[in-house]
Amino acid sequence: MDPTASLYQRMGGEETIRKIVESFYPRVQQDPLLAPLFPKDIEPVMEKQRQFLTQFFGGPALYSRVHGHPRLRARHLPFPITPKRAEAWLRCMSEALDEAGIKGELRDEMWSRLYFTAAHMVNQPGKEGE
Repeated sequence: MDPTASLYQRMGGEETIRKIVESFYPRVQQDPLLAPLFPKDIEPVMEKQRQFLTQFFGGPALYSRVHGHPRLRARHLPFPITPKRAEAWLRCMSEALDEAGIKGELRDEMWSRLYFTAAHMVNQPGKEGE
């Protein structure tokens, strides 16, 4: 693999992003901490996530072309994101990466970015069990 290739290219591009998103959201919908934050019709959310992750990992700027600058923290402020919810999000994402076959250094690089982002999204201390 070309050492100058983006993370997006090294992970397998669009096909891998789709696998991750399609594996991630059913887990989110089943998680008692995360499910209440998402609409019943998850398809539009999945499309936005596909666009975002493509851009986030170095692929085409799909998200910005359609929705403008990601402004992740600002866009998530209306939702109560606690440390426990960030952990639940990371757990669902870890399982989705497993299912997509992401391993080794590639996984470590992806995980570092995802972990930092999840921690950055926390906007409330949370109560017992949240």
